Amino acid sequence: MTAPAPAGTTRTIELRDGLTLTVQEFGENTDGTGVLMLHGGAGPRSMAGFAAGMSQHAYVVVPTHPGFDGTPRPGRTDTVADLATAYLDLLDELDLRGVMVAGSSVGGWIAAEMALRDNRGRIACLTLLGSTGIAPEPPVQLANPAEIGPARTGELAFHNPDLRIDPAALSAEQLAAMAANQRTLAIYAGDPFCHDPKLRGLDQPRRIAWAPAWKRLAAPSRARSSVIRRRRVRSLLPSGRHADEPSLVAATAGPGYDTVTGLGSPTAGVDGAWAAMK
Repeated sequence: MTAPAPAGTTRTIELRDGLTLTVQEFGENTDGTGVLMLHGGAGPRSMAGFAAGMSQHAYVVVPTHPGFDGTPRPGRTDTVADLATAYLDLLDELDLRGVMVAGSSVGGWIAAEMALRDNRGRIACLTLLGSTGIAPEPPVQLANPAEIGPARTGELAFHNPDLRIDPAALSAEQLAAMAANQRTLAIYAGDPFCHDPKLRGLDQPRRIAWAPAWKRLAAPSRARSSVIRRRRVRSLLPSGRHADEPSLVAATAGPGYDTVTGLGSPTAGVDGAWAAMK
């Protein structure tokens, strides 16, 4: 029987440049390594189930991107590159090495940018969950949640319909918080929305497990492969946006693998995922 997943604790950490981050920590840092999980536009709660399950095997850190969920955002922190630099500084602050960085949606974009800048070799592998950052191949387009609304976003984002949010069940306060998060996402995602036409690199020879990223990102696999070059690609199904099927992540994770998926519930299958990464 699997032990209950430990609850997370929240604290603030001030980085060397003065930026203050709000982070949730799951498990204990006992061996100087762990998992950094980076949320997308849905906020840090979208990673909570996956983080809690993984924390049965590893120390897990889930930062809140400055400006999300009412946290402060300095004016100088307004790009994905800024967040990538901040989270590398966070790994330094926590003195973590051999880190698995898992990013959902824009969090996957941040993770890829971190890998490009990781000159201290702290990152061991990437798990990109329905990652943005790279434009999909026409005619597929990146859908903006602020434009299509929460109901359609839920349909596109979750493979499991039971996990989709019912906007009618949300309070006015919850709807306002979601709208504020989308405004913050727009600051980081920039124009063009949620991708950088110049993003390229990641030449390290690694292997990729790919799942069609989100129904709205149904065909960007060749684009992703062209940027993360010199790697072998696997295919994964089904396709959802958030970490609602981590057992499929577990099935593809392994030594030397980066994992690029379209998955997004919560804890099933993380035993194998972390064991494979050890």
